[in-house]
Amino acid sequence: MFGHAPLPRLFWILWTGSLINRLGGFVLPLMALYLTTERHVPVEQVGFVIGLWGGGALLGGTLGGYLADLIGRRRTLILVLVAGALSMIHLSLARHPAHIAFAALLLGLTGETYRPAMQAAVADMVPAEGRSHAYGMLYWAGNIGFAFGSAVGGAMAQHGWYLLFWCDAATTLVFALVVFLRIPETRPAHLVHQRRPPLLAPLTDRPFVVFVALVTMVGLLFHQAFTTLPIDLNRHGLSPRSYGFLIALNGVLIMLLQPGASRVLSRFARHRVLAAAAGLVGLGFAATGTVHSVAGYVASITVWSLGEIAMAGLAPAAVADVAPPSQRGAYQGLMQMGMGAAALLAPVLGSLVLGRFGSVALWSCCGVAGLAAAVGQLALGPLRAHGNPAGAAGIDPA
Repeated sequence: MFGHAPLPRLFWILWTGSLINRLGGFVLPLMALYLTTERHVPVEQVGFVIGLWGGGALLGGTLGGYLADLIGRRRTLILVLVAGALSMIHLSLARHPAHIAFAALLLGLTGETYRPAMQAAVADMVPAEGRSHAYGMLYWAGNIGFAFGSAVGGAMAQHGWYLLFWCDAATTLVFALVVFLRIPETRPAHLVHQRRPPLLAPLTDRPFVVFVALVTMVGLLFHQAFTTLPIDLNRHGLSPRSYGFLIALNGVLIMLLQPGASRVLSRFARHRVLAAAAGLVGLGFAATGTVHSVAGYVASITVWSLGEIAMAGLAPAAVADVAPPSQRGAYQGLMQMGMGAAALLAPVLGSLVLGRFGSVALWSCCGVAGLAAAVGQLALGPLRAHGNPAGAAGIDPA
């Protein structure tokens, strides 16, 4: 379809393992509820604990990327997935508030470290022309898993919170087993004995750093959907049930449109598609300040969801194409750091603007930020490829 070769079988094995892992993502969507009801953590401390998880995830991006380049994608995936499963069980056993806080930090560090290695492995095994579709499919699997984990986790919690932690850990171990049994080392063989670049080597690539900053700016907008949007909806008389229905629309659109969209959009210049995506995200959130009915919110969420769908596969594909083969993990790690920073900063900045200046100011700022990111992508233009211009996959036969 659309002239693209099918994705390699090895990718679909990795995709299946990732889907299993994401289907078992029971804990994180319900973390705040667990902390307040089961562990009786004061509400004012819950945000701090979850913030520690986000801080761990932020550091995990750099660590996971460096390990993927240093010891290989396969070893890194197995190591950090097992560590993530053990950290999940560790959190379930924590009782004292200080212990819970440390366990959350450790879970963030180990639980998200696998992502740069997985994305680097995809860049190794999938030729350049198929990467947008491949990363789009990974994003699709993640959203399916999030929807399933949120729904099933709530039902499981009624029979004991320990079930969520142990089942979450079990699916992570299944992913590690899939990698151990079925995924070879994908790092190109000629790089195995090559001298490793410094930990923060991608920071010397200034156009790439600008690219990460632009994508992070859009990420700040995405996270408003889960922080300030429900607050603003409630202020306008919509119930939490209405918010649940509206935000579910985002997931439905992703599940319906993502597979085809990532394939179609890969035919166009990436920086132009990313600019259009940033503009749609900004426009969608800006429209939130002008509507006050369910139908209006449906329209605004649809607009920014289309931008999210367009960006999901193209952004990591652009990272994979620009990264030298020896630094694919580090480049993906820096991108994950940017998204982690967005997750940390979005609630603080969004709630600050909403509380002090009101919803119109907040959603107007979102529109300006989206427009600025769009202009920035156009001004930056296509990123310059390094090391492997053809973008060919290079799998270590060992």
